[in-house]
Amino acid sequence: MKNFVIIPDVTCDLSEEIRDYFKLERYVNGYVHINDESFPTQLDWSVFSRESFYKTLANAKNKVSSAAASPEEYYLIFKEYAEQGMDILSMSISSKISGTYSIAASAAERIREEYPACNIYCLDSLRMSGAFGVLVAYACEMKNNGSSFDEVVAWLEQNKNRVHQMGPIDDLTFVARRGQISSGKAIMGNLVGIKPMGDCNADGYVTVLVKMKGIKKALEATVTYLGLAAKDLSEQYVFIMHTDREKYASLLKEKIEERYPCKKVFVSDVFGGCGTNIGPGMIGVYFMGDPVSEGCVKEKELLTLAISQSES
Repeated sequence: MKNFVIIPDVTCDLSEEIRDYFKLERYVNGYVHINDESFPTQLDWSVFSRESFYKTLANAKNKVSSAAASPEEYYLIFKEYAEQGMDILSMSISSKISGTYSIAASAAERIREEYPACNIYCLDSLRMSGAFGVLVAYACEMKNNGSSFDEVVAWLEQNKNRVHQMGPIDDLTFVARRGQISSGKAIMGNLVGIKPMGDCNADGYVTVLVKMKGIKKALEATVTYLGLAAKDLSEQYVFIMHTDREKYASLLKEKIEERYPCKKVFVSDVFGGCGTNIGPGMIGVYFMGDPVSEGCVKEKELLTLAISQSES
């Protein structure tokens, strides 16, 4: 069986611990622009610390944006493996959220022309951050266990809409700055402890399903929702991601491990690529369940039930 490599982009938010566990060999970095400077986004804090990065985002005076790697950068990475005679599975953040997928697909076309023996596939994950990372992790595990290139691709396409997330945002200031709510509502929400909670929709965006009051209640509802929405949880890896909320992420991990016999629970930062657009204050759990329903109707019902059970 021909060897192949899995190459996601940096928005999968998989820490070094997770990459080592699943033997992820390579990823494609992007860029974050802070005022007049540009920095590479990597799956670590080597360029800037977590604290300084999220402090920069929290300051409304700073202009911060993110960008994908260029078509040429993608091409050179793909070429490196094509020259070794390897097939290539490229995995990208949802095309509904970023242009990364189209950039990777453009570079892949050049590889097909120059290296016709190279089987290269570009997967639109329709997910971002931890939800994207879940797919990368399972793809790597399948590869490590001997699954073929075609088997991995088929599984990903069949299951990418089954990845869910749940968890609160405990600071609405950045959300308001992105225009999703008014500044007045953000200030009032922060004062009274409102925590929006939501799941992925079919395009990878988060659909807010409820607004809870209090971080402890929100985390308890998150754990209960995981038990209701996940399928065969004892056979799953569970991923917890956070944007500068390590304490709450660790607490969520403890609660999940106490209640459910998962294969393993991982905690990771959301790094610069996704963090630039999420902002500080997010804590989320990512897992596999049934396919996401249209309009997240079923997910809202489950979350309502989870809240009721967690408060009883």
